[in-house]
Amino acid sequence: MTNDSRARVLARIRTALADVPAGADSPAAEDPPLRRPYLPAHLPEDRPTLLAALAENLADYRAHVHRATTRELPEVIGRLLREHGTRSLAVPADLPAGWLSAVGDVRLHTDRTDGTDGSALTAEVLDRIDSALTGCTLAVAETGTIVLDAGPGQGRRILTLVPDHHVCVVRAEQVVASLPRALPRLDPARPQTWISGPSATSDIELDRVEGVHGPRRLDVVLVADPPA
Repeated sequence: MTNDSRARVLARIRTALADVPAGADSPAAEDPPLRRPYLPAHLPEDRPTLLAALAENLADYRAHVHRATTRELPEVIGRLLREHGTRSLAVPADLPAGWLSAVGDVRLHTDRTDGTDGSALTAEVLDRIDSALTGCTLAVAETGTIVLDAGPGQGRRILTLVPDHHVCVVRAEQVVASLPRALPRLDPARPQTWISGPSATSDIELDRVEGVHGPRRLDVVLVADPPA
């Protein structure tokens, strides 16, 4: 860029910002919340209704839905891995240790990104791993969607896109009714992955093929404990 071009670009920026108050980029000067006078959810927002709707909509997308209590969760995970024939499993480094207590002799591959022990799993390594196990940040009942944002127990996006089988644990308190309920709970600066069923695509003749862009099979475990 020549000096003249640079000067013209900067002049246009200054002109565009001429009516912006000084300090408008500070947190205190953020725009006020928008009024949203629409119905934010179309479901009763009690927990049993939300879980039932999420399970139904996930099943519509050909995901496999399972129920468990916190105590039952490790056994359910172990059973799903055995049924799939899993011999190797990718997990994030901060996955709750109790989740893995019933996986038997499955070989664990831990994705470490902090440099303390081992290294991050590459796409080539993940392509040879049978399954991945993660949590999520929330799930949307009305759309049958699970959202991951690389938060605790979720790992990097690549963990849930390369292996052919993904087991995702969703806690009851993470389920919201709708997208308007979900968005305020998400950090727009985090890398988000939105999942509605296993990866699938269709050609011009509408022949469905699964596993093209991600896992061929998605097992979702909904964890809810009975009231105390």
